[in-house]
Amino acid sequence: MEQQYDVVVVGGGAAGLSGALALSRARRSVLVVDAGTPRNAPADGVHNYLAREGTPPAELMAAGRAEVAGYGGEVVEGTVTSAERTGDGFRVGLGDGREVRARRLLVTTGLVDELPDVPGVRELWGRDVLHCPYCHGWEVRDQAVGIIGTSAMTVHQALMWRQWTADVTVFLHTAPEPSADELTQLAARGISLVEGEVAALESRDGRLAGVRLASGELVPRHAVVVATRMTARAGLLTSLGLEPVEMEMGGHVFGTHIPADPMGATSVPGVWVAGNVANLQAQVIVAAGAGLTAGAAINADLIAEDTRLAVAALTTSGAR
Repeated sequence: MEQQYDVVVVGGGAAGLSGALALSRARRSVLVVDAGTPRNAPADGVHNYLAREGTPPAELMAAGRAEVAGYGGEVVEGTVTSAERTGDGFRVGLGDGREVRARRLLVTTGLVDELPDVPGVRELWGRDVLHCPYCHGWEVRDQAVGIIGTSAMTVHQALMWRQWTADVTVFLHTAPEPSADELTQLAARGISLVEGEVAALESRDGRLAGVRLASGELVPRHAVVVATRMTARAGLLTSLGLEPVEMEMGGHVFGTHIPADPMGATSVPGVWVAGNVANLQAQVIVAAGAGLTAGAAINADLIAEDTRLAVAALTTSGAR
């Protein structure tokens, strides 16, 4: 027989585990299915997470899994291959061939960073190739940082990173030529501008050595910043009728996400989302908060359904 859960949580990162923790503490039966491919796996530590500053991502997730299990939640490694609506909830197919039933779904599958097509970027991603100053700025403070330009947001990136170091160089690469006003801003902040395309990032002993230009020149840098296109992992949600939409900043599309209300509820009844699949800019602590919010909302929804069913049963028995 198919096992029945109140909630199946797809994705066991900060958002999924926080939602599962809230639901397990609310005495709901919860199954968390996690593929074990977190976005922040290459990072040395989680930052801006109060009282967890610098905790390695794997250590944080292991602690979260143990907390969920301590309240009766079930966490398994694997994938969810399918989800379809049934009369009273959802039938969920797992990668090991099992099928389970869920009254509600919480999807926290995160996003995928699409990296610029520059040799060396992928190999150094998450260590010396960075994207978020709030995540990594302190770790490269006062060091030589390069910004590889790929969009109209390049100058914005450079001005942001200038807060952490005075040694910032913009490699224009494929970004549009800065306006006269932007050039003035860069000059005023002491930010260098290098025209021409980047050929590759070169490393030495596994760490970044510098930026190799198409001209052949090597510009030494300790860290490089890139802009990624952030794409929601939404395949499962698409099968349920939810389509990702583009997200913009300053008129520039930087990714896709699944829209939801402030509590994480989507336009499909019974399906909630939390974390980066819904909010591309959410850091770990924000994703965890969103998971808690969604978990509480799901429990409230289930309470309302339980009450309706109890009232219906009482009315039926009283009519006999």
